[in-house]
Amino acid sequence: MKIGIVLYPTYGGSGVVATELGKALAILGHEIHFISYSMPARLQSFMENIVFHEVGVANYPLFEYPPYESALAGKIVDVVKFEKLDVLHVHYAIPHASAGYMAKQILKTKGIEIPIVTTLHGTDITIVGRDASLKPVVEFSINRSDAVTAVSEHLKNETLAHFDVANDIDVVYNFIDTERFRDQDKQHFKKAIAPNDEKILLHVSNFRQVKRIQDIIAAFEIAHRSIRCKLILVGDGPERQKLETLARKLGVWNDVRFLGKQDAIDELLNVADVFLMASERESFGLAALEAMAAGVPVISSNAGGLPELNLHGKTGFVFPVSDVEAFADSLKQLLTDEELLTKFKKQAQAHARTFATEEIVGQYLEIYERVRITEKSSIA
Repeated sequence: MKIGIVLYPTYGGSGVVATELGKALAILGHEIHFISYSMPARLQSFMENIVFHEVGVANYPLFEYPPYESALAGKIVDVVKFEKLDVLHVHYAIPHASAGYMAKQILKTKGIEIPIVTTLHGTDITIVGRDASLKPVVEFSINRSDAVTAVSEHLKNETLAHFDVANDIDVVYNFIDTERFRDQDKQHFKKAIAPNDEKILLHVSNFRQVKRIQDIIAAFEIAHRSIRCKLILVGDGPERQKLETLARKLGVWNDVRFLGKQDAIDELLNVADVFLMASERESFGLAALEAMAAGVPVISSNAGGLPELNLHGKTGFVFPVSDVEAFADSLKQLLTDEELLTKFKKQAQAHARTFATEEIVGQYLEIYERVRITEKSSIA
């Protein structure tokens, strides 16, 4: 099958999932055509069956802002027409779904039919899509897609609650490469970070306010009073300076390490004892899934789709958003009970396997086949 994938090329969740999906499909023998304004961050080496098509945007003096959506629609038309694609999969509603619909209508005038699958990832629905100026476009694009998927039941319910959606929405969870993210012995690396056998706590994100990393540092400070532990914060973003100041103010600076952006997240997970997430919004929680696949239990907020992934009392603990005391209590309980920690590690890894690449990619292939059959039937 020839599949076009429209995505944001950044390290954000939607871009990562879309890129990994394309790579997995290519390994299965499908021909994948990525369409975006730059090379996807997770696609930095040559792979068989993968082609990248860059969207060029002409910046004429007339336009205050470059017309990316129109340029994207034009590029989609070009790729579908000349590569003879079978299906187009757009990730993130704005502006990909609307550009896909525009391209589909243009292609119809040329006698070419292309089914469109739209995957909703989170902020395209919960934040961006609710903007009064964008909501009608998002709603229209969802209803004109041939299939719509959401990465969690929570996101599906949010979409149905805030938009007038006539289309069915399939829940297809994000997935994990269990070969890359797995439990490996990195004791030498762990010893370098925690020479006195301190417990290592890990958080990975883009350091935005919505991640509530201040709650992580506050809960860590409470646990740190009675438990030898270290906190590793991976990533960067607008909140970093405030967080560094908070760590100093709370007196835990010497045991908090800011590592900035890192590519080898799998190796860092292999030295962690517990993974922490305190987000106030989280459609799925891909970083938590990566941790679980590496055998690291998760303590997370109950935001969005996190409780669907992190099973309270089985793969870790879940606490109410912004409840630092409950967060710290869960942390102390897990760090002081080795038997429970070991049990959660095994159960987290076992649960993560249900999100293995082969399981989830198969669901997307079924959807592709379904929309292709429907498209052919409508033509006939």
